[in-house]
Amino acid sequence: MTRRSLILGTAVMAIGASVLPGDIAHAAEIKVLSSVALTSVLDELTPEFEKVTGNKLNIGYSLAADLRKRILDGETADVIILTRPMMDELQKQNKFVANSLVNVAGTPVSVAARSGAPKPDISSADAFKHTLLTVRSIVYADPAKGGVSGVHFARVLDRLGIAEQMKGKTILVPGAQAAEVVARGEAELGIAQGSEIVPIAGAQLVGPLPGDLASVTMFTAAIGSESKSPEVANALIKFLTGPQAAPRLKAKGFEPG
Repeated sequence: MTRRSLILGTAVMAIGASVLPGDIAHAAEIKVLSSVALTSVLDELTPEFEKVTGNKLNIGYSLAADLRKRILDGETADVIILTRPMMDELQKQNKFVANSLVNVAGTPVSVAARSGAPKPDISSADAFKHTLLTVRSIVYADPAKGGVSGVHFARVLDRLGIAEQMKGKTILVPGAQAAEVVARGEAELGIAQGSEIVPIAGAQLVGPLPGDLASVTMFTAAIGSESKSPEVANALIKFLTGPQAAPRLKAKGFEPG
């Protein structure tokens, strides 16, 4: 290998690992199935990816549990982004291209309050329990719908021994609307993924659930086993895990994977 070809090869690999080339074969439309928790950051990053690569993204959002079922039932996509445990399960069912599973970002189950309102004390499990018992109303994702934060918070209430006491002042939403309900003043506190709280005007992120009540949801991407454009699908995953996406992820309440 000549020195010139070695330098050229190194440069191409560097571009592929960061900005990504815009002429990967021919322009393609890539179907993405993603947990609703990533809506704000993916909607912001999509135009940038499309401009850099010349490809188009067709993103379908839903609760992670709903997408898991749809994929198990046979729905396909070029890129799938769900929680790590769900992705590990789907990988065992050969739903992905081998060795394509990559952590994208994590976000903690967190507490939301209305912007400008005093932040409640959630500094410890006991303080959080007291806050929950004294709050007038609370909203979170209906655990029966499979939303990750709602399922986790229902377990937290059971663990704190206050599930029955909370029922009368609880509002359940079908998906990622908890922070919006808080912002409208229809509930005093909300429980949601941090990434679902940060983008909502009128809501403030109080912080993650305290101590051993905490839960960080890791979202993981993979290339669908039936993708007709695996190279472009891989380019999207590299983009989402590269330096261009990292500051956007942090600004939306995620920590890059």
